[in-house]
Amino acid sequence: MNDLFDRLGLDQPPFPETPAFKLARSRDPSTSHDAADKLDVNKMERIVLAAITSFGRSGCISDDMLDILPAYRYSTVTARYKQLKEKGLIFVDTRKRKGKSGRQQLIMWSKEFYIPTPFEEIDDV
Repeated sequence: MNDLFDRLGLDQPPFPETPAFKLARSRDPSTSHDAADKLDVNKMERIVLAAITSFGRSGCISDDMLDILPAYRYSTVTARYKQLKEKGLIFVDTRKRKGKSGRQQLIMWSKEFYIPTPFEEIDDV
């Protein structure tokens, strides 16, 4: 497969499927449910995960993601974070970095590069 994982020389992690019912709320119109059924979410999740992984131990913020994935809309990229966190493939803690707007953004890491701070380790106990 010619994707970001291959270009970076990284092994592609096993990837659990995201069920379509998680992509639309129960009160959404039927067109939203139809779109959720047709969307190749797992492909986009793989792309977002590969981009996050490419930042290694330094992690990344959403602004970094938009820079590395300019062909995708902000909402398309950021919508994948929740599922990747739920699957345990990316981690976010309290650390932040300043974005282009000057506001602080949470830093994300892929699981193989995440190192909790001593503060987060104490909180988990």
